[in-house]
Amino acid sequence: MQIGRIERATRVLGKSQGYLGLPVRDEMFGEDPCMTSAWLPTPAELEALNNGAAVHVKLLGTQHPPILVEVGEPPC
Repeated sequence: MQIGRIERATRVLGKSQGYLGLPVRDEMFGEDPCMTSAWLPTPAELEALNNGAAVHVKLLGTQHPPILVEVGEPPC
């Protein structure tokens, strides 16, 4: 997956630490604050997804925070 630019991004994480930088949108999910990012499948990944492959989510560390994985709106 490639990092996408989320609509109405409010900040970029990791860029000052030497990473590529992850644009996020700070928002609320119910009463809880959350950060939303956008990811774009490569053509090969899109083909694999269309053929039934799963999306894998990897979290670094040993604690698993609550997460949501969903599909965003198609680009205009």
